[in-house]
Amino acid sequence: MGTASRLPQHVVVSRRRSPRRRTSLRRPPDWPALAQVREAADPLPSAFVTPLAEAPMKPSMALAHTAGQVALSGVIEADGDPQGGPSVLDMPLAPLSWRDPFRWVALGWQDFARAPFIGLFYGLCFVLMGWGLLATFNYAPEYTLALSAGFLLMGPFLCLGLYQASRSLGQGRQPRLWTSLTAWRFSSAQLGIFAGVLLVLEMLWGRAAMIVFAVSFSGVPDFSVPLAELMTEEYLVFFVSYLAVGAVFAGLIYAISVISMPMIMDRAVDAISAGLASLRLVTTQPGVMMLWGALITVSIGLAMLPGFLGLLVVAPVLGHASWHAYAAATLRAPDEHG
Repeated sequence: MGTASRLPQHVVVSRRRSPRRRTSLRRPPDWPALAQVREAADPLPSAFVTPLAEAPMKPSMALAHTAGQVALSGVIEADGDPQGGPSVLDMPLAPLSWRDPFRWVALGWQDFARAPFIGLFYGLCFVLMGWGLLATFNYAPEYTLALSAGFLLMGPFLCLGLYQASRSLGQGRQPRLWTSLTAWRFSSAQLGIFAGVLLVLEMLWGRAAMIVFAVSFSGVPDFSVPLAELMTEEYLVFFVSYLAVGAVFAGLIYAISVISMPMIMDRAVDAISAGLASLRLVTTQPGVMMLWGALITVSIGLAMLPGFLGLLVVAPVLGHASWHAYAAATLRAPDEHG
């Protein structure tokens, strides 16, 4: 009977792996260096990319020597030094004259003539908004107040594109429609905060108007009667109270927004500081700013008479003029931040 012999001890057999050479890509000797390739490469033009020179920067920011980069040393020094410069709340404001509002309108017309396609595009948007409001009043009047509040909120944001166009023209560049449409994205958070403030004020305005309406009449009044029948004490008290409440809220909204929107877009400041700076301008020079507000109101009112068609030109001209009002009031140089 055979016996199977066993190994007296475990035999460890080491298997040696054959070394494998990793393939590597070798650059041929006639290839140019990587730095030379980067220098020779031309930037791809795109209508959807805003050049860095058109982006709003703080006064302490500047473009670096390397293309596509921003020098941050000035920002660090300005933030670390409490004496780095005046804030937006105590920045100097230019003394304005009674002729300045008319000069702003003339400059706005020049910008409109230099970029008519952009101006007509935004003017058409205002005309469509007017037609939409009129159609709502005819077919669903109960939604007219809410829609008008939304349009009042949308109007200043449409003007951001006109501000961007005037800013580009002042720096010697031809404005582009896509850049004007996306001007909000550089300060979207602060613009959103400011929009929330305007929305709250408009909601308070609507609530106050409803209270005046409820106090003045016991039921639903009929405004379709002849004008002579509206000249009663009840209707006159309502009209005076309604206009007084509207004037207070409209004046407050105008005071905090007359230069704040272009300031947020241009200087990248926070919404509260921009609103307070605008309020300081109105309170320190009330006469000129009241003239500017009256000029805007009368121009918009006359432009709405021929079926809102006048807004096609008047609205963009006033939008461009508002940029020049901000630039003149804040002593902004034409090539600042350029």
